Amino acid sequence: MAAEGLRLGATADGEPLAVEPRDLTTHGVIVGMTGSGKTGLGLVLLEEALLAGVPVLALDPKGDLGNLLLTFPDLAPASFQPWVNESDAREAGLSVEEYAVRIAGEWKDGLAASGIGTERIKALRDATELTVYTPGSSAGVPLNMVGSMRAPPLSWDTEAETLRDEIEGTVSSLLGLVGVTADPLSSREHVLLSNLLEHAWRAGRDHDLGTLIGEIQSPPLRRLGVFEIDAFFPPKERTELALRLNALVASPSFAIWGEGAPLDPAELLGGASGKTRAAIVYLAHLSDEERQFAVTLILSKVVTWMRGLSGTSELRTLIYMDEVFGFVPPVAVPPAKKPILTILKQARAYGVGMVLATQNPVDLDYKAMSNAATWLVGRLQTERDKARVLEGLKSAAGDTDVGTLDEAVGGLQKRQFLLVSAHEPKPLVFSTRWAMSYMRGPLTKEQITVLMQGRERPPAVAQAVSAAAPAAEAASSTPQDAALYVHPAAPWLAQVGGAPNGKRLRRFLAARVSLRFDDATSGVDTSHEWEALYGPLDTGLDLDTEVAVDYDDRDFGPTPPPGATKVEVPAEIGEEAFLRAAGTAIQRRAVDAQSLTIYRNRELKLYSRPGESREAFAARADEAAQSGADREAAKIRDRLEAKRERLEKALETARRRAEELQADQKTRTTTELLAGAGTVLSVLLGGRGRARTIARAGGAIGTAASRRGMTVRAAERRRTAEEKATATEQSLEELEQELIDEIAEIDADWAAKAADLDVIQIRPESSDVRVGELNLVWVPTA
Repeated sequence: MAAEGLRLGATADGEPLAVEPRDLTTHGVIVGMTGSGKTGLGLVLLEEALLAGVPVLALDPKGDLGNLLLTFPDLAPASFQPWVNESDAREAGLSVEEYAVRIAGEWKDGLAASGIGTERIKALRDATELTVYTPGSSAGVPLNMVGSMRAPPLSWDTEAETLRDEIEGTVSSLLGLVGVTADPLSSREHVLLSNLLEHAWRAGRDHDLGTLIGEIQSPPLRRLGVFEIDAFFPPKERTELALRLNALVASPSFAIWGEGAPLDPAELLGGASGKTRAAIVYLAHLSDEERQFAVTLILSKVVTWMRGLSGTSELRTLIYMDEVFGFVPPVAVPPAKKPILTILKQARAYGVGMVLATQNPVDLDYKAMSNAATWLVGRLQTERDKARVLEGLKSAAGDTDVGTLDEAVGGLQKRQFLLVSAHEPKPLVFSTRWAMSYMRGPLTKEQITVLMQGRERPPAVAQAVSAAAPAAEAASSTPQDAALYVHPAAPWLAQVGGAPNGKRLRRFLAARVSLRFDDATSGVDTSHEWEALYGPLDTGLDLDTEVAVDYDDRDFGPTPPPGATKVEVPAEIGEEAFLRAAGTAIQRRAVDAQSLTIYRNRELKLYSRPGESREAFAARADEAAQSGADREAAKIRDRLEAKRERLEKALETARRRAEELQADQKTRTTTELLAGAGTVLSVLLGGRGRARTIARAGGAIGTAASRRGMTVRAAERRRTAEEKATATEQSLEELEQELIDEIAEIDADWAAKAADLDVIQIRPESSDVRVGELNLVWVPTA
């Protein structure tokens, strides 16, 4: 493969390896377990695309892609130092300053080995404009998701299908955000909202969430299908839907979803700066439902935007998603799946390419992935993962034997990948080049704030961000005088000692904590989020009062219950210093207390998946052991097969020879009786023979005796043949017993390996725990 194009690394013989940008118009997939180098390859691909002048839209569920902004042409330790992980330095037994020196040296040497100098890093920084968008947060540049209901500039006469696809994505994601799982064809909620949006867009009217809520209660339509709208969806039930959406709008934390840059792909990827743009949409801070909401809306807008483009065979834009797990599953149909599939099937004609990355191959719809013509496969954790990848590779492998691909994938090392492309004559194994971006791991919202300082923001957002400490690790908070009150209907109120009709308000601290377990050895990479309340804070913060509750923003409001009185708390509670200290203490507590229990089979090099029971893991280990025993038994059978065939052939020959000799002996015996004894006796006993005749008869008797001797020897040969057949048959039986014994020994050995289970604990580092939100709240008590 030529080295021009997007240079990803080098082959085993040191030849540069690159892919042509236009090859990615037919899309790509990157798969590899934790520690395989998958994220590094993704960053390298994005660096190369930007250097080639290709705008990038990067969806970042894990928070790794912001590392694209960490490029330092001087490669100086001081440039790296603010971004190194303190926990990594501690594990290395170094100070942060010393660890930064080490990292700077590693990056300098790694880039030099890849043939990359400081001028190429500088070219990447100078030629690109990278922006981190944070929907639902002001940490980066906010993205106005609610304003995405503006009418697209397409004609209903020619683009009705495209417009309805965007409506479907918008409505599905919006309903998912309020907990309504809605089928576009059968759900009354989905049908109503879709018709309201289409009615407005056909009239050329923009929509927003507030207007939509009003139209749910008083629809501008008389019928839906053949039914009157009140019969199809009665007013009382429409009001319930409106109230659910209104609670979302009324939530103070939801306001940010309607602020910031407009969700317009043309603006996000173009503009008048003259630089190649990368729009990195940071999603790590969102819940699963919010991520679906954001990804669905963004990609639905991309589909509408691309269909307004002219056709081209060149790569016009690259869409990259760092972890697609949960968005394109093989069976379920989450809201984001449809726009992803639409892009995979139709975007090529418009020069829009999509690359999806995942470490969970079994959770991808490989029928959908068959649209991808370029596969980059790294190390995989299980045989099941490899089998699913090989299934997907068939679309790009052409005439390549699947067994050859299986062997190649099985031999990959860290940072090695197998390139299988429909645009190339054969698969190639290569090692990735060193990334120009400093790969420090997932970025926190606070670090995103630092990176995005100075970027244009809406006035309200800019004011809020300017008040934040640039490098602070403390979470967002609520000042003492901007109180929040727990709603009397909060379902967890009794858990913290509250009472719905209570008039005595006591102060609590509400925290939202996210934790990530990332272990390269076991391949575990999972995260979860929980909420907890601490208090009451009458005498200060006591972390032992923690009560885990499942709260959401609807459980808090700005209005106190009438006639309530507040219990005084120490003056320092509510100050920024108190909240920063509380966030740090909660983080340390989580690091010390939280662990993930997984099961390991050391012999089979298997680890359980998060949430997998001991019984399920034991069954999976047993299946893996049986597969290993089958492979080893097959080798034994192959070794003994030739010997068995020789013995069976020898047995057949010996039996046939014995049968032939038995028939010959019988013939000889009959001949002797007829030609010898019978003739002589007739002469002797007849009384008429002369002496010569009798003499001649004596000769005949001699001849008969000779024949009998031959018959005896023939019988001996027959017995020898039969004995040989018997011995050969016994050897064959012994061979069969040998095979049975060896296979039984193999089975027992692998069964012992399957039973070798132990328990290990994975503990987080401080960088794996984030206290994403802190709020002081008043709880009504009796």
